[in-house]
Amino acid sequence: MDPIEYPRSVRGMYRHLRDRLGDVVPTYELKMKAEFAVDINRIKRERNAIILGHNYMEPALFHSVPDYTGDSLELSRVAASSTCDIIVFCGVKFMAETAKILNPGRMVLLPSPKGGCSLAESITAADVRALKAKFPGAPVVTYVNTYAGVKAECDYCCTSSNSAAVVRHLLDGGAERVVFLPDEYLGRNTASELDLPFVLAYKDDGGDIVSGPVPQGGPVVIGWRGRCEVHEQFTVEDVQNVRKQFPGVFVLAHPECSPEVIDAADFSGSTSAMIRRVQQMETGRYLLLTECSMGDNIVSSNPKAEMIRLCSLRCPHMGEITLEQTLGALLLNRYEIDVPGEVRDRARRSLERMIAILPRR
Repeated sequence: MDPIEYPRSVRGMYRHLRDRLGDVVPTYELKMKAEFAVDINRIKRERNAIILGHNYMEPALFHSVPDYTGDSLELSRVAASSTCDIIVFCGVKFMAETAKILNPGRMVLLPSPKGGCSLAESITAADVRALKAKFPGAPVVTYVNTYAGVKAECDYCCTSSNSAAVVRHLLDGGAERVVFLPDEYLGRNTASELDLPFVLAYKDDGGDIVSGPVPQGGPVVIGWRGRCEVHEQFTVEDVQNVRKQFPGVFVLAHPECSPEVIDAADFSGSTSAMIRRVQQMETGRYLLLTECSMGDNIVSSNPKAEMIRLCSLRCPHMGEITLEQTLGALLLNRYEIDVPGEVRDRARRSLERMIAILPRR
């Protein structure tokens, strides 16, 4: 990816934002946001900082200050190779932790003091150790939407765009059982893509790890009961109702949605894959079943097709990241992310194993 260039004057930034977001953000707000954005871009140059913006960022931020935008995999690659003194990660905490793990010599700042995630909080390092004891010898794959301590206990990381490739790599290496954490729906959808049986593991009321019967004599994916608080809310009825109102609409769903929703949709992929698919549309209508800020962010870049604006589901944690918070991060060095050395080194191995099996870009 090439870095993004932005206007350096407030007037130029306002016009830039108005052209892209005039139908999404009120004019008075764009004028205020333009001033913040110009200050942020000036300070990041003075401090040799780089700003990474996830696809779920608020539109005014997404279109004004990130040097790079993308999904967690794309931004992880940028973070790993950055030579800037400071990395400001406009995302949630596990993403900023990943940047620190891959580039420990840089200061990594998260604009929000918490930056939580329902998936990351659904599993702990102790849970992973208990799963490894229950399924000895089975390699453990963790979705990047986990905290550093969980990554440190796992063998491989994956993203929503490469989960099948990582599991397939392990099967080709002789594994029969693969433990896949923590997103239940991504695990089910990955197993379905690979035509594998899926078994759910979870903690019972006593805190013990239990699971359904594990088939013998062939490969199987063992998942975990963790879900995204946004994507789990989409239903098949949502898809059916949209199709009734807008015949011919093209429905795109993130793989953190339930398998039933994925089956009802026309396309499933990571946030970046969804963006690329929309960019290929010459005409027609489309609906994105994912965090709704992303829809606002891609409308201006894809004028040929019409987005159906029926989504009302926004991630409360991603919503904590604003231009104001980003400016504060740069001015005050807040909130700095630190990962202890031993945890960092072990977590880095699981990330590097993932990156090593991906095609070079």
